[in-house]
Amino acid sequence: MRNGEEKREEEADMKIDTDLYGYIWKSATENNSNSFFVGGEVPLLIDPGHQHLVKNLINLMEKDGNRFEDVRLIIATHGHPDHLEAIQTFARGGVQVALHEEEWKFLREIGGQFYRAMGMEMPDLKVSFFLKEGELKLGSKTFQVIHTPGHSPGSVSLYWPEKKALFTGDVLFAMGVGRTDFPGGDGSLLLQSIERLARLEAEWLLSGHGEILKGKRNLQQNFAFVRESYSDALTGGEEPM
Repeated sequence: MRNGEEKREEEADMKIDTDLYGYIWKSATENNSNSFFVGGEVPLLIDPGHQHLVKNLINLMEKDGNRFEDVRLIIATHGHPDHLEAIQTFARGGVQVALHEEEWKFLREIGGQFYRAMGMEMPDLKVSFFLKEGELKLGSKTFQVIHTPGHSPGSVSLYWPEKKALFTGDVLFAMGVGRTDFPGGDGSLLLQSIERLARLEAEWLLSGHGEILKGKRNLQQNFAFVRESYSDALTGGEEPM
């Protein structure tokens, strides 16, 4: 087991804008999701990651003045362990948990088998409310919830128009797309979801893995690259590399 100092080097914190922070997983040897924190009247944490790595996230959040105790809402972009598992650390009295209803149904059907296949147990997940397509108001902040299946049946992306920030989970990355060979994956649906996101006026791509992408032009170039590189594989049923 690596010590805490080595663990901290695997994740980097970044203040993106007022009330917006990214915690970007850097390790090349251990998988975990990026996490994002949105401050304000309803402090929001998006994708808390793996349970055994969550102390690292909490330390980085607190370094930025974002206390673990302040989180009031956790959103899981989808139900895979590297995004969802650490919800059990945050989900205490007063903290709400939200995901899409299709993902909840999917997890109830095969979630236990999927987690055990990865050597884990699915957390005891109590959902406070289901995310629905459309506006999500958190105090003075308004987000757009977009159902973006393909990587998983109930994957959601969030768009924050005020910051032009797009949170994509594992639907879309910088220079890449989510895999479709897990249960519930569908390449054609994934491509359709990506095309929906391409129509947004986004200037930040905040994805579940990899680096943050900044600038409208860079995001447009990324969408063009994905179309050129992955469209045939996704619609033809081949797994993207």
